[in-house]
Amino acid sequence: MTTRHTVAPKGQGGRGAYRTIGEAVRAASPGDLVVIAPGTWTENVVLDRAVVLTAEHGRGSVVITAPPGETPAVTVDGPDCALHNLTVWGSDAGLPAVSVSPGAGLVLEECSVEGGRVQVKGPDDEEGGTTAVVLRRCRLEGARLAGLHLAGGVRARLEDTAVTGVDGTGVVLSGTASLDAVRLRLERTTGSGIRLRGRSRLRLADSVLAGSGRAGLLLEDATEALAGETRIETPGAAGVHLTGSARAELTDCRIRGAAASGLVVQETARLTAAGCSVADAGANGLLVTGSGEAQLADCRIDRSAFSAVHLAGTAVGRLADCRVRGGSEHGVHATGEARVELADCGITDVAMTGVSVLERAVATLTGCRVAGTAAGIGIGSAAGCTVADSTVTGTKEIGVQVAKGAVAALAGIRISGAGAAGLVVDEDAEATVDGGWVEDCAGSGAVVWTGARPQVTGLRIDRPGKNGVFLAEGAGGTFTALDVTRAGFPALHVAKGADPVFRHCRVRDCAEALGTDEGAGPVLEDCTADGAPLVFGDPAAAPAGGTAAGTSSVPAPARSAEGAAEPEEENLEDLLGELHELVGLDRVKQDVGSLVKLMQTVRRREEAGLPAPPLSRHLVFAGNPGTGKTTVARLYGRLLKALGLLRRGHLVEVDRTALVGEYVGHTGPKTTAAFNRALGGVLFIDEAYSLAPAFAGNDFGTEAVATLVKLMEDHRDDVVVIAAGYPGDMHRFIGSNPGLASRFGRTLLFEDYEPAELVSIVEFQAGQHRYELTPTARAELLALFEGMPKGEGFGNGRSARQVFQEMTERQAQRVAELAAPTDEQLISLEDHDLPHPAAR
Repeated sequence: MTTRHTVAPKGQGGRGAYRTIGEAVRAASPGDLVVIAPGTWTENVVLDRAVVLTAEHGRGSVVITAPPGETPAVTVDGPDCALHNLTVWGSDAGLPAVSVSPGAGLVLEECSVEGGRVQVKGPDDEEGGTTAVVLRRCRLEGARLAGLHLAGGVRARLEDTAVTGVDGTGVVLSGTASLDAVRLRLERTTGSGIRLRGRSRLRLADSVLAGSGRAGLLLEDATEALAGETRIETPGAAGVHLTGSARAELTDCRIRGAAASGLVVQETARLTAAGCSVADAGANGLLVTGSGEAQLADCRIDRSAFSAVHLAGTAVGRLADCRVRGGSEHGVHATGEARVELADCGITDVAMTGVSVLERAVATLTGCRVAGTAAGIGIGSAAGCTVADSTVTGTKEIGVQVAKGAVAALAGIRISGAGAAGLVVDEDAEATVDGGWVEDCAGSGAVVWTGARPQVTGLRIDRPGKNGVFLAEGAGGTFTALDVTRAGFPALHVAKGADPVFRHCRVRDCAEALGTDEGAGPVLEDCTADGAPLVFGDPAAAPAGGTAAGTSSVPAPARSAEGAAEPEEENLEDLLGELHELVGLDRVKQDVGSLVKLMQTVRRREEAGLPAPPLSRHLVFAGNPGTGKTTVARLYGRLLKALGLLRRGHLVEVDRTALVGEYVGHTGPKTTAAFNRALGGVLFIDEAYSLAPAFAGNDFGTEAVATLVKLMEDHRDDVVVIAAGYPGDMHRFIGSNPGLASRFGRTLLFEDYEPAELVSIVEFQAGQHRYELTPTARAELLALFEGMPKGEGFGNGRSARQVFQEMTERQAQRVAELAAPTDEQLISLEDHDLPHPAAR
């Protein structure tokens, strides 16, 4: 039988009433009810048995407050305890107002806890058991550090409860704590809304997390969360942030106005989201880094300040039936070795590229739609990307671009209304196109640049503003069953040295069928123009030098053999100044300066009609990787052009793979082609010693060397060759052919950078990108370089640039956690932005 115990001031409550709550509790048996009269009761109440405390006249009429300097106001040590309609005041906002001990149990119903947190501790794992807590229709307000803290083996449930005005984190779960929250309203916290650590678990439903100073929901370590029909509004950092090996599943959630990224997945964390939306994120809508994974289905990402979806490292992103709309950068941006899979997704009205894939990232697009972006799909990865049954419409620039050196397979694509070219296959890119349609683009339907040899089958090009297919100098490829209709320029334009093969192609209703430059070599097999056979050299085709068009609505600049714009005239003094601004390399600068003076004298003698002294301009650059060899080679070519000793001064960089063939008779033409691209400039052969291996046998490298020697003699006044590599190996290269020693009369030694010089390189990079190193960061950076092993993997200047990149990435992550970063914080690189030495 339940016994009622009354607590009332002296003179009230009748005979048998207790004067303190503690007296009533001590007199009660398990299951009894303690009824408290209105008023403020200053005491430390300890519940060590299963009793229920309730306010006689309802919510707000009874306040329990701890004596000044003491805490908590209520301590729960027993099972099955309950507080109904009570207000509990803590004496210190940073300490517990209500404390629940391991193994105890508490129900708070229609209660308010103010000026201190509710702290619940569960048993440690080895102790077993749990602590059970339920909060119904409660309000927790005005705590510091945390509003509700669940630690250890706790099982808690919140129903229709508000946590507000916390100077810290709203709800903290740690250890193995578990929380089931329904209709939770959490607002105005200076820290994160909810934070999970250890192996804690959260189930969140029909809730609102608003106005947190940091992340709305933060998961660390091996935590897990399930959230459904929850809104996260205007968090001061990320909306949902996962790190460590955390796992989260979101269903029908809304994230709006995050100051940083809407969804962040780092390290090995995993996120699954269905039917969710992210709007107005201050950075990315979804950011996945490290080895994190994110899987989104039927989600929307609107108006992101950065790329809507950004993946880096080895991250994986899988998006199905998702929509990206608006945004200041890319729709989807994948870098590093990330992998992104898009199925039936739509991307519209982003300011940059709809889908951008760089470095070694891999993208697979199936049934996707890109519209109203600056560029449609940009593939710059050599790792191999696939685009199938997708459409790109209304782009301001190129529809689909396979960038220099990239690899892509396109099947069933449709490109419509591009503001420039529809499809561009850039220099040395590898592309296959199987079916598809390019229509109504302002530029050419398809553009193939130097060195690219795409395999195109079944592509239809209709109403291009310029050429149907434009092939630049030295381009090629095979085009089978190609249809070009209503082109404003020649349907097919083939530039000098291009040798494409057209099979079973049809040209209809075009201004002209075929335009070729002198030296073009197209092959036409079973092709027709308006039903008549189309043959190279046929009067039906455009004459040599026929009109062509590139990818822009304005005249294209002159291009080099590499496809780059012709360099402008440069001043010798400015170039020498640029040389002396390079960090370190004092000995190299002196040698180059001496060469310039010598060549100036040669030039003046020639202008005076005097014979020039014997002079070899070819050089050997000996040095370890990252010591500036390529940079100086490029500048050397520009100096020779300024002296009038080279026509163009451009740099063509090659290595063994660009010169040596795979079978007999392949090497000579391959070496010659690379050499010809450098005519008028500098041919820079990296790792030249690989052409003369120590145990050559029948190696084709010796043929490449012999070909080079002859070409250097035939074009001695129109090219400079620079052979570069490790100091110890270059002697072997020079000695591999008698003609090399006489042509390479001078060696420039590139010494490794000193630690202080590497710091200067980082500072130079920082200045270029508007960052500043703090004095402490500069000192720590010097120590980092001083301790960095100088073994085979050390990259000199390259290592310095990699360190700078890592610093900016770390700084970006750090600043993203700040509620309102200042301009100084945005540009400062601090000591904790440095990579850990072990990571190098």
